Amino acid sequence: MSTRVLSKKEIMQVIEMAPAIKAVENVYTMKSAGEAVAWPTVFHIFEEGQRDLDIRSGYLPANHIFGHKTIGFFAGNVERGLPNLMATICVFDEFTGAPIGILEGAYITGIRTGAAGAIGAKYLARKDSETLFVLGAGNQAAYQIAATICCFPGLKKVYVADLLFPENAERFVAGIKARLMDELGIDASGVTFEATNEPEVTVPQSDIVITVTPSRKPVIKKEWVRPGMHFSTVGSDMEGKEELDPEIFRNAKVFVDDMTHCIEAGEVEIPVKMGILSPENINEIGNLIMGNCQGRTSDEDITVYDPAGMALLDIAAAKVALDLAAEKNLGAVVEL
Repeated sequence: MSTRVLSKKEIMQVIEMAPAIKAVENVYTMKSAGEAVAWPTVFHIFEEGQRDLDIRSGYLPANHIFGHKTIGFFAGNVERGLPNLMATICVFDEFTGAPIGILEGAYITGIRTGAAGAIGAKYLARKDSETLFVLGAGNQAAYQIAATICCFPGLKKVYVADLLFPENAERFVAGIKARLMDELGIDASGVTFEATNEPEVTVPQSDIVITVTPSRKPVIKKEWVRPGMHFSTVGSDMEGKEELDPEIFRNAKVFVDDMTHCIEAGEVEIPVKMGILSPENINEIGNLIMGNCQGRTSDEDITVYDPAGMALLDIAAAKVALDLAAEKNLGAVVEL
């Protein structure tokens, strides 16, 4: 029983942002059309705010594969010289149960999560959006910016904020253009990047707001919101996490990647529990992509997209990486 094992370096040679965005859109439409299955997520917190993990799994009938991703956040890894986000993806054959591949999962997670946040903006933000605000200056922020530039080539300004450690945002901004080009082949020469520690000033100046933090209390306040803004809440991927003031949802048009999972553990969890947001007023992004429902209908609408994360995205991207790696003879093929 042979299995292909791919490292981050090998995955980076075969996965690019623009095709990843298209692959994520395809998974969203399959999910909303009932052609894919996301199974319940397992969560565990080892130490609040320091170490946690979740195990996400799913089934893609059209591809005849199923799989899972085990991903965790370990704050102390920085001191150990390791990334604080650790992930492994396993892909299996539907008919035999044999493992097709084992892949380093953090890079695929970064790419597909960046694609997810930007897809929310692509379908819900105003088409003339020029200014992006990113809350969080960690590794994921780079992928969010890369994907948003792909979807909004007219983007002119990006604010980056790390409210706990402002120096992180300064370092991030200093190196982001080179990283986008060197790692992802994206030219951001026409974009101005600015670190900010005044979200009360810069959030209202932004057209698109993407949040990528592990916060468990609201950071973005209702009074900062102006008509026409779009929010993609990427950081809220476990029960109890919260980045937006729940009152923002009261008059917003709200979309999610997976209805059940997001109500249980996404940004919409708390507004729903508080009675501010009704599940009847939430729709899946796949339905919007397929044209089965309306999204933004005016430049005044406030829109929110909550992608709590589906293993389906990781599994689909992993299968693409495995196929391309096989064509290029990359990775190690091992007998189990």
